[in-house]
Amino acid sequence: MQQEVKYWYLRNHQIFSQITDDKYQELCVWVGFKKALKNEAIFFSHETTKRLYFLKKGMLKIISLDAEGNEVTKDIIQKGDIFGEISLDEVTENNASEYAKVMSDEAVMCTFTLDNFEKVLAKYPTISLKFTKKVGDKLKTLENRYNNLIFKDVRTRVIHFLKKFVKDNGEDQQGIFSARNYLTHQDIAHLTGSTRQTVTSILNQLKKENKLIYSRNEIVIPDMDGLY
Repeated sequence: MQQEVKYWYLRNHQIFSQITDDKYQELCVWVGFKKALKNEAIFFSHETTKRLYFLKKGMLKIISLDAEGNEVTKDIIQKGDIFGEISLDEVTENNASEYAKVMSDEAVMCTFTLDNFEKVLAKYPTISLKFTKKVGDKLKTLENRYNNLIFKDVRTRVIHFLKKFVKDNGEDQQGIFSARNYLTHQDIAHLTGSTRQTVTSILNQLKKENKLIYSRNEIVIPDMDGLY
């Protein structure tokens, strides 16, 4: 039964989408399988055995601790994303105060040790190409976020973040986009280089302008082009 579960989650991950059925059975020998519940922490940055995690279901946030021990949200991990020890180099810098925390009710991941994933990349060139593209896309996202911090004002940054979040995680019903909300105002502030008070003020203003419906459970954008 455990083999079947691992197979299903591998089968439906985009990086492995072009691998034939018989090869999946071989991959299941190498892959690990993990479930985690809301608010559960996944400490990957100081594990003795380095691992890559492929998120199949749910949503996580990557957290680091500041000098006072406060949580700082560094990134949002969504379905299809990769996290953990991304570098395949032997020399890596670990940050023991960095970890992932589950935001959704449940998160499902398949994992590889670095040694096993290197074997996968060597044996299956199609997986290697998709993995390289996925990491490249992530670097572009980080570059865009950095450019936004430099060149765009806070309101524009918050709006850009909300649009991307809802598009990536929500549904489009005749031009009305909606997504389940797992974010706090502090999360948005960390990810947009702002403060919680400023984010709250911007969200309230957008709601007054009827450009945004925002609650603890849901984010709704009635007109994506009209949100500016």
